[in-house]
Amino acid sequence: MVKKKIIRKKVKKDISKKENSEISKMIKSLNEKQRGYVDLKLKNPKNGEYMLCVFHLIPGVKHNMLQAACEMAAESSTGTNFLVKTETKFSKEMNARVYKLDLKNNLVWVAYPWRLFDRGGNIQNIITYVVGNVLGMKEARALKLLDIWFPPTMLEQYDGPSYTIDDMRKYLGVYDRPILGTIIKPKMGLTSSEYAEVCYDFWTGGGDFVKNDEPQANQDFCPYDKMVKYVKEAMDKAVRETGKKKVHSFNVSASDYDTMIERCEMIRDAGFEKGSYAFLIDGITAGWMAVQTLRRKYPEVFIHFHRASHGAYTRPENPIGFSVLVLSKFARLAGASGIHTGTAGVGKMQGSPKEDVTAAKNILGVKEMGHFFEQSWGRIPENDEDLIRIVKEDHAHHVTLEDDNWRSMKKCCPIISGGLNPTLLKPFIEVMGNTDFITTMGAGVHAHPKGTKKGATALVQSCEAYKKGISIEEYAKTHKELEEAIKFFTKKKNPIKEAEENEKS
Repeated sequence: MVKKKIIRKKVKKDISKKENSEISKMIKSLNEKQRGYVDLKLKNPKNGEYMLCVFHLIPGVKHNMLQAACEMAAESSTGTNFLVKTETKFSKEMNARVYKLDLKNNLVWVAYPWRLFDRGGNIQNIITYVVGNVLGMKEARALKLLDIWFPPTMLEQYDGPSYTIDDMRKYLGVYDRPILGTIIKPKMGLTSSEYAEVCYDFWTGGGDFVKNDEPQANQDFCPYDKMVKYVKEAMDKAVRETGKKKVHSFNVSASDYDTMIERCEMIRDAGFEKGSYAFLIDGITAGWMAVQTLRRKYPEVFIHFHRASHGAYTRPENPIGFSVLVLSKFARLAGASGIHTGTAGVGKMQGSPKEDVTAAKNILGVKEMGHFFEQSWGRIPENDEDLIRIVKEDHAHHVTLEDDNWRSMKKCCPIISGGLNPTLLKPFIEVMGNTDFITTMGAGVHAHPKGTKKGATALVQSCEAYKKGISIEEYAKTHKELEEAIKFFTKKKNPIKEAEENEKS
């Protein structure tokens, strides 16, 4: 055993020696401009002056790894393709710096002086730098931002969430389980009245939370104003009948600022009780400005970030873009109350526990480990007694930061959707490791053989079984709706027959 350890140490030392030799050659190959964007001896990059990023980088054919990294650091901070004569001593201080390389895994660590960024807490400004023009550079065949670290000094400048899942739990009176939600299906084509009817069925079946699907807008067959009016009436009736509060998330994404705000005000003026509605924004397609506008204008409302089009950046097979973790951390920084984080491979969407669960935990916790960085969302020193206490309470799943928001940025809630159904609730909870999320099942509810209301009841029963520590199969013996859901969602089709059916359609 001792001999094997000695051999491993020697191999590791030899690899390190070889890599250092390669890096030394690369340093000598840099031109004058490129040398301004590298500091492999940068002292204490976590001193509060820098925002840190880790990229996966495969250089273009004309550049080695360090040359490409320096070109990328230049383009994403102060530079361009040539050294310019207008540089000043101060502008050079704002240069991003490549401070670490991993040649074996094609990884690059870059430190950005965070003073580069708009001091108004402007998320799109940061993204324009670090994953903007730089993604189109010919110097890189692959460039993906895998993780990002925000120093406490930088967190001071950004809003973070205001209304959180803890606030929603208080309103609903729902604790120790996920908030059970649905997406209305079909996603498009229902009239305003038909839409409200499906909401009513889900709520009276026992569900908590309903959301517009992300393309829902002001279609001619489902006028927005009537949809809002009828949802309010359906909610009031469901609350009277069940004795329980309900929440609806309205998509307020629009063609312009005025229309977005008009929709928000329409919802507020419809007479909804405070806490019973959320504003959904298609954060990537509508833009970060829309997200931050809603956060600042409506701090008392749950801001629901839908990530439509994220796969263009985040899918693992895509060599260009950023990770789910990075997107989710930016959403928290911007002040989103919740963002879709994926089903960790349990549902129909592309994803894995490593990617999706890491993202979910990083936006929930006060201090969590990402892919490369341990992110503390604290605004005060990490060794401060109060922050240490908050981190311990957070890990114990207590409600934190109710009246001490200056100490740390509030949590952002993972919203889970994409192919889940009552049979998959427990498997997802086990992968997630907690129940601090909103699940929004679409077909998993509405495809139930007896319809939406029974589908909602089956979901509630699945959750009850989980809480009681009983298998859903056992619980289904005395709960018909769950029994029917299990039969329907676990039925196995003949693969040859299924292929033939697909060919005919």
